Amino acid sequence: MTRVSTVGNYSAVLANLMAAQQRQIDAGITVSTQKNGTSLKEYSRSAEILTAMKSIESRVSGYLEQNRLIADKLETQDFALDQLAESVQSTREAIASALASGRADTLMLELEANFRNGVQAMNTRYGGKYLFAGGQIDTEPVSAQVLSDLTTPPAVIADFFHNDDFVTKAKVDDATTVSTGLLADDLGTDILTAYQAIQSFNEGADGPFGGNLTENQRLFLEGILDDWDGLHSDTVDRAARNGMAQSRVEGVKTDLTNRKDSLNTMIGEITDADMAEAVTRLEQAQLSVQAAAQVFTTLKESSLLNLLQ
Repeated sequence: MTRVSTVGNYSAVLANLMAAQQRQIDAGITVSTQKNGTSLKEYSRSAEILTAMKSIESRVSGYLEQNRLIADKLETQDFALDQLAESVQSTREAIASALASGRADTLMLELEANFRNGVQAMNTRYGGKYLFAGGQIDTEPVSAQVLSDLTTPPAVIADFFHNDDFVTKAKVDDATTVSTGLLADDLGTDILTAYQAIQSFNEGADGPFGGNLTENQRLFLEGILDDWDGLHSDTVDRAARNGMAQSRVEGVKTDLTNRKDSLNTMIGEITDADMAEAVTRLEQAQLSVQAAAQVFTTLKESSLLNLLQ
């Protein structure tokens, strides 16, 4: 025969009440966090797979952040190249306009402004560092400031460039490396040489340009017009190649984003709680606590001590 005692009943009911409260706490945590657990040991059956997927997800996130920075740099670079191409095109148009009108009243003023815009483009900064300086990121890559600098002895074009030969590259995913660097001397040597030729002519025996064009001035400008067409084409081509790098980075970014989303879905299938089930378990746990508390109250009221009182 099983002996029934008040102490035994209290112990059993109290144990049930505590167990129900713990289930309520666990269910409440699941509902609030929307996760099946808060540590790897709670995913012991899937811990190895989960760890591997988390590692891959972390690496993909790192690449995505790096790609964002690379995309920003290439966008700034694209703006600088467009500015350089515009300065070259504006110079070509100023020369063509002078030939068409037969006058060069403002030709050198226009060329001076275009020259400064071009130099400014080649001295563009990104994140406080010069974009086209190679590894010399703290050194202004082009030191010429005005057209007359190009004809001041010794006036060697190479001396106006202060970049090195380091071309930056970036790994945008496990299998793709993109060249993101351009050098100021590659971009500007021919352009500065062309400006130097104009400035030298302007300071020479057939200059300066102003008023009606002389025959020698007209022949000179006609002779260099095609050169500026070629310079513009070269600069546009560099801008186009920069755009191709942008497209490549964007394509990798899209692929990485899809991979990250897939990984998050797979991880979620393991870690994310079924909220309908979690809410049901919480409600059941709350009912269990209420029932256990009710039994405890009823047992207390039916105690022999109460009867004796």
